[in-house]
Amino acid sequence: MSSNTPQQPTRDLRFFLTVPHACSYLEGREATTLFLDPQESPGQGVYDALALLGFRRSGRHLYRPHCEGCSACISVRIPVEEFASNRTQRRLMRRNDDLSLHLRPAIYDPEHYALYADYIRTRHADGDMFPPSHEQYRTFLTLDQPYARLLEFRLAGRLIAVAAFDQLEHGLSAIYTFFDPAPELERRSLGTHAVLCLVELARRRELPHLYLGYWIRECRKMAYKQTFQPLERLEGRRWQRLIPS
Repeated sequence: MSSNTPQQPTRDLRFFLTVPHACSYLEGREATTLFLDPQESPGQGVYDALALLGFRRSGRHLYRPHCEGCSACISVRIPVEEFASNRTQRRLMRRNDDLSLHLRPAIYDPEHYALYADYIRTRHADGDMFPPSHEQYRTFLTLDQPYARLLEFRLAGRLIAVAAFDQLEHGLSAIYTFFDPAPELERRSLGTHAVLCLVELARRRELPHLYLGYWIRECRKMAYKQTFQPLERLEGRRWQRLIPS
């Protein structure tokens, strides 16, 4: 089964385009988003096929950028079996050896929301998700589907991070990670640690890829994705090795 070809036909599905809006990543640019008809349930088979074409999930919506004259957003994934952690990443894993991990369904939890709200207010007060709200959180990160999961990170019982991810037929898809913004936890690099843990989870489940969403060369906030090597990018309908810049 080739991971470069969708396993389910998508030609009978309906898609829509948003009106142009301000780009969240590149200043002065406009963005347009292609999304699956909201009446279509993001079931496993359709999701598996669309993920291979660069689609992502936000709540019940499957989408991908479709911007006229711009192709800055590049879908990237880690080939799990080929991934080799570097010295910094290995040191980070040892530093976080004292954390306990717990898998949870992607359902609303007041403890999760409190951490999310604190994270958004502290780290992303200038972003699209500010101010946080219960409804925003529910529509973004909760979904009653068996493939949608949350990975908790706890320090002596204290919740300090949550990574939302999906399990696809051909890999795990990292959706979003939020964590305790307390200064004493900064050295744990919890966002990077979450990616490393998802790589290991995919390896244990014998899944070939971890999808990291979109990478934009000009966006400094996304530079961390290049620290995971090797990395593959989607070009057209084929996944090819991304050469580090």
